[in-house]
Parts: sequence; C-alpha cells; structure tokens
Amino acid sequence: MNELIHLTLIIVALADSIITVRGQDFGYEGEEGPEHWGQKYEHCVGKHQSPINIDEHNVEEVVMLPLLYENFETESILSATNNGHTVQLRFESSDAPSVTGGPLLGEYQFAQMHFHWGANDEEGSENKINNQSFPMELHLLFYSSSYGSVKEASEHPDGLCVMAFLYRKSLEDNPNYVELITLLPQVNDAGHSVTLEKPITLNKLLPENRKFYYTYGGSLTTPPCTEVVTWIEFKDTIPLSHEQLETFRHLRTANSVLVRNFRPPQNLHGRIIRTNKDAVCNDAAFKNPWQNNQNQQRCRL
Repeated sequence: MNELIHLTLIIVALADSIITVRGQDFGYEGEEGPEHWGQKYEHCVGKHQSPINIDEHNVEEVVMLPLLYENFETESILSATNNGHTVQLRFESSDAPSVTGGPLLGEYQFAQMHFHWGANDEEGSENKINNQSFPMELHLLFYSSSYGSVKEASEHPDGLCVMAFLYRKSLEDNPNYVELITLLPQVNDAGHSVTLEKPITLNKLLPENRKFYYTYGGSLTTPPCTEVVTWIEFKDTIPLSHEQLETFRHLRTANSVLVRNFRPPQNLHGRIIRTNKDAVCNDAAFKNPWQNNQNQQRCRL
C-alpha cells in the first residue's frame, strides 16, 4: 500500500511539473530575459499578466469569507530542487494542504512552492506594494481540485491560485527557517535535489497572521505566463536575516549564479485589485456549501 501511495505521488509530481518543464528555455537576463518572453510565449504579452505593483490607495475593499486551511499543520517530508530558475519545494505526503474561502470558488490543492529573490536586500520580490520592493517573495501554487492536476487546471480561467508572501530583512535569524536554509547549499547547482530529514509543517514557514491580503486576477510569472491565476498577496511579511537571505543568492543556474530571478511588474490594464475588510464571519459563511460544522466552529473563533 505504501509503495502504491509513493508511486501515485511520483506520478502527480511529474504531471504537476509540466508547467515548469515547458518553460525551461527562459531566463532573466539578455535575450532570454522577460522582455523577450513574448516572442516564444504569446500569453506573456497578454493584458492580465503578473506580477503587479499594488497601490494601496487604489484598491477596492470587499467583504469575503475567511480563508480556511486544511493540512497546513500536517507534518510531512520536504524535498527541495534547484530547477535552474528557483528552488522549488514539495511535500511528500498523500495529505496535501488545501485552501478554500476568500476569493476562491471551491477547494484548491497545494502543488509546490518556490522563491524569487534579488542580488541584495533591497530587491527581489515580484509583486510590489506602493512601488516598494522586498528582498524575497514566496509563491505557493495551488490548483482547483475539480480539475485534478496542475496541467489540466492551467487550461481553465479559474484553474490556479498563487498564495504569495513577502519577506522583510530582520536583525536575527528566523528559527523556523534554519533547517531549510541549512539544506540550500546541497542544491546550489541546477538540477540537484535533496530531502529534509525531519518532517515539517507548511504553517511553520508562513506568518501566523494570514487574515488580510490583496487579491487580483493574473497569470503565472514565468513562461508560459498563462492567465489562469487568482492571486492572494498577504499583507503580513516573513522575517529573514541578511545571512539567511544571502544563502539563496549562492544558488546557480546551468551557467551562472542565480540572482534577480524576478519578473518586473506588469501593466494592470484596468484590472481591479481587492483587499478584504475585517475578516470576520457573517451569515453568508454558514450558507456556503463548502463550510461544514467544523469550519463553522473555526469561523466563530
């Protein structure tokens, strides 16, 4: 039975990696840089592209249902891979994290997460807030459970969700990231993978306060730049020390050091950015078919 589960996870991982494999011939500098992506990938010159600059004075406040997280507290083995563009993390567990609520219609399953960073502590994030860059940004990729896989979900307008978290520089190391940071030198070279020895939870890597966020419709920030993503950009940031941030800057592509792996902000083209008002539950929360009794209890907390 365990072998069957393991085989299933491998098949899912391979299927979910197709989006990355399709974009292996892109880069962030020169003729392979973002300004040239549209020559090979037509979606990259679309009008609903990501990332963007979020102007806090030009957003629409709306009331949304609370975001509900499942299996974010489940311990699992974490694997890390340097794919030449970023370091990608996956959980090797059959109990994949999932999220519902907020701007999402239905349940979205976790596929993978990865990072974008710069050459120094003053740049690195893809999305900006009031034109301000942050030293790094974390993207958690989810796909709609109704489509069964990232590959199939990428063919539908509501197929994918990216939960994004910005980092800030702190004076002290973040203890929740010590194990991951220690792991990174083992994947300095492109194509290398390693598995974290101790199980870890997704919650451990995220801020406790995930109550407030911005949301908008956009795209993948790497080729093929498909415009099928509901973005959820959280307001609370994650602290990392300069030394911890610097560890990411030692990773390498096939030919050079991997730095500045972020796409510049794209034009909004009239899109509306929304932010949720105080995330308290209301009567609508109990009429939502996705809420069960347990979630209703969590909604009251």
